[in-house]
Amino acid sequence: QVQLVESGGGLVQAGGSLRLSCAASGNIFSINIMAWYRQAPGKQRDMVATITSRGNTNYADSVKGRFTISRDSAKNTVYLQMNGLKPEDTAVYYCNSDVVTTFPYTQRVYWGQGTQVTVSS
Repeated sequence: QVQLVESGGGLVQAGGSLRLSCAASGNIFSINIMAWYRQAPGKQRDMVATITSRGNTNYADSVKGRFTISRDSAKNTVYLQMNGLKPEDTAVYYCNSDVVTTFPYTQRVYWGQGTQVTVSS
């Protein structure tokens, strides 16, 4: 099967930076879209940024100009560089990937376990 493992979360002061990583492994044939979502306690899970296999990106309005998503397709890894962090960025950040597995060639969306990002004021 496919596993997504996030890393890079932690505690940072407002205005600081963090870089999140998510590596996909397992029975992977190809990956189309990779994305980052986040969920704060008591709130819904929201899209933060997405990136396609061709490098096209999309960002939530709340993070535009501060966050940058990128990927290394050879490593099946997606990154989220977070600059100018604000307390409202505090959440569990989840990696998400649209994966086609090897035979049977089945498309499915996978989620990572999440990594905590806490921004102090």
